Amino acid sequence: MMQKDEIIYDVLGIGNAIVDVLAKVGDGFLTERHLEKGGMTLLGPKEAGEIYRDIIPEGEVSGGSAANTVAGLASLGADCAFIGKVHDDELGQVFRRQVAAAGIDYFTEPLLEGPATGRSIVLVTPDASRSMFTYLGASSRLSADDINEGLIRASNIIFIEGYLWDNEQSKEAVKKAASLAKHYNRQLAFSLSDVACVKRHRLELLEFVRNNVDILFANEEEVNALFDKTNLEETLDELKKIVELSAITRDSRGSVIVKNRVKIYVEAEQTKEVVDSTGAGDLYAAGFLYGMVKGRSLGTCAIIGGIAASEIIGHYGARPEVSLRGFVRNKLAQYGKRA
Repeated sequence: MMQKDEIIYDVLGIGNAIVDVLAKVGDGFLTERHLEKGGMTLLGPKEAGEIYRDIIPEGEVSGGSAANTVAGLASLGADCAFIGKVHDDELGQVFRRQVAAAGIDYFTEPLLEGPATGRSIVLVTPDASRSMFTYLGASSRLSADDINEGLIRASNIIFIEGYLWDNEQSKEAVKKAASLAKHYNRQLAFSLSDVACVKRHRLELLEFVRNNVDILFANEEEVNALFDKTNLEETLDELKKIVELSAITRDSRGSVIVKNRVKIYVEAEQTKEVVDSTGAGDLYAAGFLYGMVKGRSLGTCAIIGGIAASEIIGHYGARPEVSLRGFVRNKLAQYGKRA
């Protein structure tokens, strides 16, 4: 019988269970259909079907922001679990098989009726920008009943994606997970996920971060939106007042880590070519959290995050094409650091 303080998982991810459908398009494809470039747009089944009809998919891969992060962590060698909702349909089976193949424990019961498994159509333009058009489907049915107390208790860090805030039922699941994390003295990591989502729920998210979050992940635009500011330095000064540790990504300018009065600026990992930015933030979080569970310094955590992100942006798709454990070890060896 598992004891109260027994840790089985390094990280438990909670998020939308989505199957990513990836396609390369020109900018004209977006403008002709009045589709917003960059960010994430929520669609109904009809609109998603119309876009899907007009593209040539490069592949269909289980995804979702938090799921991508725990997949990256598993590739690095961490022990992970995931909570997210799919339908018991063909795409749902694809999601379950691929998550299991990645070495992630996944116990959430699927829907047997109702909306189909969610999918995110990721359109990548020649400048490597990615635009996501997401039909949440079954993933939006994630509820507080799906939050497994035993998994929270058995996990060192609980990582939650901010996209869940767009659905009232899923928001209640987030709040329950946060309450249980606090009860069992587990660290809660939270990703702001998307600037539009932050703007829609700014005051609620600000309160949630202030009262519940131990580790915050965001990009520069998202964190500025959270505080309704445009100057990052001013934002960081406000951020340190409400959350203990933050990791803010800045694209080619690297990242900045904020802990109390300390700010650590880390350069971006160099890469030959940016092919697709899909999942870069998710994998940065994976690398950073992996460094944390291994007891590395904050600067090294940020370096590992940047290395993991650099592998993702070098190819299409949000899942690593090589073992991140070996990839990161080789990169760190070049810097005279241990993996």
